[in-house]
Amino acid sequence: MNDDLRNIILGVVAAGISAALGWLARTSLWRRSLRRKQAFFGLPENSESLLVVNRDPATSEPAVHRFDVFALLELAALIKDCRANLQVVTQDNVQQGFGERTEFCVGGPGSNRRMLAHMSAMLPGVRVNVDPEPGPDRGAFQIGTERYRLDPGVTEYVLLARLTAGQRPDARPVFLFCGQRAITNQAATRYLARNHQRLARKHGRNSFVLLLKVVNSQAYGPDVVELVEDVTRAAQAPLPPDATETPRASHRAS
Repeated sequence: MNDDLRNIILGVVAAGISAALGWLARTSLWRRSLRRKQAFFGLPENSESLLVVNRDPATSEPAVHRFDVFALLELAALIKDCRANLQVVTQDNVQQGFGERTEFCVGGPGSNRRMLAHMSAMLPGVRVNVDPEPGPDRGAFQIGTERYRLDPGVTEYVLLARLTAGQRPDARPVFLFCGQRAITNQAATRYLARNHQRLARKHGRNSFVLLLKVVNSQAYGPDVVELVEDVTRAAQAPLPPDATETPRASHRAS
């Protein structure tokens, strides 16, 4: 074997070893990222999850708003990325507790009984005005002493929450997407899909409640979302007795 042939063979072997090491490194990083994602969402491989669908309050027939359908599709993609399974159920057909399966609950308490039950049990510091009559506080959020009013298409709010029941280490989380309009529910699911790594680093497996603002949805749809505040403490504390009568501040669109 001459020197040129030997060098060619050594080069091919070195390239093969480098490619194999690179593949192993990328695979290791991908698996680590997948495990972190599964841990944050409470979705081990082949686990079961629940997608709770609300109804469109604007129709008399059982129906789902198209923006809520888009939100469910984005959540389904997240679940599949975790290699987990999902079951879709309507808000009036869920008769089970929480903590056994990861749950994704979409829609405000006016269109989703399951959301109403979760908020009553785990978010006593939050009230949502579901009065169908027109008025400045229609759809408004009351969180502690703060009130957040709806300006349709201009400034709209949505709560994104990850909640766990009790202190069980194996309890699966419940994710809530409680918006003032259907498009804000989709905005919250998209925000979660884009920011779950950052949220996992910050909160780990702890509960959190974030208030998000959807800006100018009539022009930008669900894409322009701002984090207003982490309202976990206020949302999980009892609502002050006089909060609904004398809010400290009302937030409107400028």
